[in-house]
Amino acid sequence: MRHRNKGTILDRKKGPREAMLKNLVSSVLIYEKVKTTKAKAKAVKPLVEKLISTARANDLTARRKLIKALPQPMAIKKAMEVLGARYKDRKGGYTRIVKIGRRQGDGAEMAQIELV
Repeated sequence: MRHRNKGTILDRKKGPREAMLKNLVSSVLIYEKVKTTKAKAKAVKPLVEKLISTARANDLTARRKLIKALPQPMAIKKAMEVLGARYKDRKGGYTRIVKIGRRQGDGAEMAQIELV
């Protein structure tokens, strides 16, 4: 039974799953729009939301939290300087998931996660 167990496993072990999600979060922050599977988009959405909320504070503590969570320095810089300022007055809901059909090869549901 998996009562009260949150999160998706995405058919990966813990290390590769965390690395994939960190890289996907960085891609969303850098490019503001990423095409991926629906399951991955749903898994990465709360991570992006929390990191943007952290970046809104725009202080040293927020920068250190972002450095801990993101592998790319460019994503940290953009989150602090651009996205933190853009969403300063917004309470939440920084991302949107748009379904875009099925993938040709294996029929996986595809979605586009983008910043609002």
